[in-house]
Amino acid sequence: MSTDNIHIVVDAADMCCASCGIAEVDDIKLMDCDACDLVKYCSDECKEDHRPQHEATCKERAAELRDEILFKQSASTNDVECLRDTILFRQPKSSFMGDCPICFLPLSIDSKKSTLFSCCSKTICGGCSYANKLHQRKERLDRTCPFCRKLLPKTLDEGNANAMKRVEGNDPVAMRHIGTVHYNEGDNVRAIEYWTKAAELGDAMAHNSLSIAYFVGDGVEKDEKKGRYHLEEAAIAGHPGARYNLGWNEGMNQRYDRAVKHWIIAANLGCDNSIQMLKKYYKDGLVSAHQAAADATKSPQREAAGLALVK
Repeated sequence: MSTDNIHIVVDAADMCCASCGIAEVDDIKLMDCDACDLVKYCSDECKEDHRPQHEATCKERAAELRDEILFKQSASTNDVECLRDTILFRQPKSSFMGDCPICFLPLSIDSKKSTLFSCCSKTICGGCSYANKLHQRKERLDRTCPFCRKLLPKTLDEGNANAMKRVEGNDPVAMRHIGTVHYNEGDNVRAIEYWTKAAELGDAMAHNSLSIAYFVGDGVEKDEKKGRYHLEEAAIAGHPGARYNLGWNEGMNQRYDRAVKHWIIAANLGCDNSIQMLKKYYKDGLVSAHQAAADATKSPQREAAGLALVK
């Protein structure tokens, strides 16, 4: 096989969902894996379904991408900070909530407008849950999950037992849920254990909960460095609340340009508080409408390319 043919095969694979194999066409847009540049997906559901097969390769490739900068001979503190900022200020394609697995519309960042079902760890939007309830009532059917059709738990204990079964299968959503159950019961140490496991598997809400715990020393020894790390990881994963808090911290330290970048990203994810802060900064003369739009287009690579062109 010629080199040209090899490139054609690779390019064709890049245009298909790594999970279901559907090709990218006018009405179907593929999204890159959040951590690596190896595969694409057509939906959050396909990304989750493909996680077991892709996870090891993904972590290996993500490490390689970081190592290209972190461990090259000319690496410096600026290189490391540049890499972190490149990742940190990348606009997520969606919030950490993703899409409703039934109607495939983006889930609201308002948790009151969706429901997490312990049987399958799927978060279903209020519209689909309501439609399912009406259908079951009309047909006099047993109350079941809108997604997996298992009978709904009758008690909180039964629901938590369902979640524990999924914890045994390394489900990060279930781990985070059980961690929150322990936290609400006053067992902060156990909560941290479950949140840590969920965060290691990429759960944005677990990262956000850990950031708060480390910042205030709730169930763990106070550690602002770890708190900052988990806050950034939550923001990178598309958590608008974490992103807003990063902007607030930058603003308190008078790094207004970085605060604005965070709030623009959070506003694009639906964070109303970030919009209010941008309006306040504009009113106080700390940012202009042009500056906010210009900052949204900036990246370390673009700035480096601009300097190269000048030379």
